[in-house]
Amino acid sequence: MSARNALVGASASVLLCAMAGVALASGGGGGGGGGGFGGGAPSVSAPAYNAVEEYQKGVAALKGGEYRDADRAFGHVLEVVPKDANTLFAMGLTKAGEKDLKGAARFYDRTLKADPQHIGARRELAVTEAQLGQADKAKAELVTLQTRATACGDTCPEADQLKASVAAVQAAVTPATPAASGTPGPAAALERPNLMFAKAEAGDHDYVDAVHLINEHRYAEALTQLKAAQSAFGPHPDILTYIGYVNRKMGHLDEAETYYRQALNIYPEHVGATEYYGELKVIRGDLPGARQMLAKLEQTCTFGCVEAEDLRRWIDAGHEPSGL
Repeated sequence: MSARNALVGASASVLLCAMAGVALASGGGGGGGGGGFGGGAPSVSAPAYNAVEEYQKGVAALKGGEYRDADRAFGHVLEVVPKDANTLFAMGLTKAGEKDLKGAARFYDRTLKADPQHIGARRELAVTEAQLGQADKAKAELVTLQTRATACGDTCPEADQLKASVAAVQAAVTPATPAASGTPGPAAALERPNLMFAKAEAGDHDYVDAVHLINEHRYAEALTQLKAAQSAFGPHPDILTYIGYVNRKMGHLDEAETYYRQALNIYPEHVGATEYYGELKVIRGDLPGARQMLAKLEQTCTFGCVEAEDLRRWIDAGHEPSGL
């Protein structure tokens, strides 16, 4: 599919000014290689549905130490997208703030089931297990982090976070060191809630950077930027759709489907997620399922709908058609 996203070639500052007030919920689709989104940055375009709004409420409450309010807000998000890794992680932090370490560990574990690559959740799970006296489990998580940090070296985008996380867990499994110094353990200082969630402006820049990286076919780097944007905005359907698209391009079809379904669960008429989900069904040989997605697009996106035309070409060809 062709790169037809409006973000290509524009600077972040220009985009953020020009896109103010654009509502992506009116029917944005994919970008960075097809399926046009509304073109707006998430902070100025978050649609009026509870998942995004409740996530923002939860983050604000968590930063302010209002853990009961954070628990309630994140719970509302999980009612809509029960496998959203960032919300599960935030709920773990909330439980930790409520001094419910066992509850925190359960949510960190659920985060890792939803996203095994979530560094923060693995770090906090290990630290929490150490606090619960489960040293063997904590050390196992430490080995996982160390293995990933070694493979990463200094080259991958997560290098600094991995190194800091390894150090935090190492200190947690040898608690005498921070106690002797009279200072909080590294895990506490590493990422307090008010530092763990990006502001909207930073999230917008992460989002725009991700689009450019997608159009340059730098999918692993784009995924890192999208995850950063997601931590700022929560389960925004445009971001979820992009994450699905990037996973598909990297060959992670199950993950792609998960994110497309999450986007459509939040906003069923999202044309980008609908198109991409239909294309994924073509890749998997499910042409009847792809035709269902096309029929949905034809009802939702009726005038000059590029997404519907692209999906129709996929279905006719039985695979990704040339020229897209």
